[in-house]
Amino acid sequence: MVSVIDWILINRIELIAAILGIVGIFLQIKQNHWYWLTSIVMVSMYIFVFYDSGFYADMGFQVYYLVISLYGWYYWITRKASPKEDNVNDIKTTKLNLKQWIICVLTATVFFAFIYLILKKFTNSSVPIGDAFTTALSFVATWLLARRILENWLFWIVVDIVSTGLYIYKGLYPTAILFFVLSVLAFVGYFKWRKALVNE
Repeated sequence: MVSVIDWILINRIELIAAILGIVGIFLQIKQNHWYWLTSIVMVSMYIFVFYDSGFYADMGFQVYYLVISLYGWYYWITRKASPKEDNVNDIKTTKLNLKQWIICVLTATVFFAFIYLILKKFTNSSVPIGDAFTTALSFVATWLLARRILENWLFWIVVDIVSTGLYIYKGLYPTAILFFVLSVLAFVGYFKWRKALVNE
């Protein structure tokens, strides 16, 4: 029987990545640019975790997220800091209009179909639909986050809830706990950003 210490040692990369994910979400809610640096380290670790567990679309998304994290970090830190609060810059939070909503949904749908076909044809993924679905929505959510658009949280809420179930199914329990926490905090983030948007 595997002891707790042995289990921690075996899963140390996933555990550290999950802890960084929780730290990162608090930084994200506060719109702190250090979120992106935390994210860069976290997703680098999750590339290995998801490859090892057969979440190939999620692994590919981590590579994309790594690139977007570099962009997001640059985009956020190159804006002049607000005189009221050092960790909030002058990038304004905005909302999607109807046309942008349609574009986001169509983009996610195209990504889903493309990723699903690749997973079915070229991999041994046991969860191609779920993996493709969460990855497609994550592509859109990440771009919205980098541009500081409020609705990124709505996409993340769906992604985090579905992902929690998928990771439980695959036995990635630290990651499942992380995504459950992210699900709750995504609601917090949405209402906090919405309030900040109203007050701007």
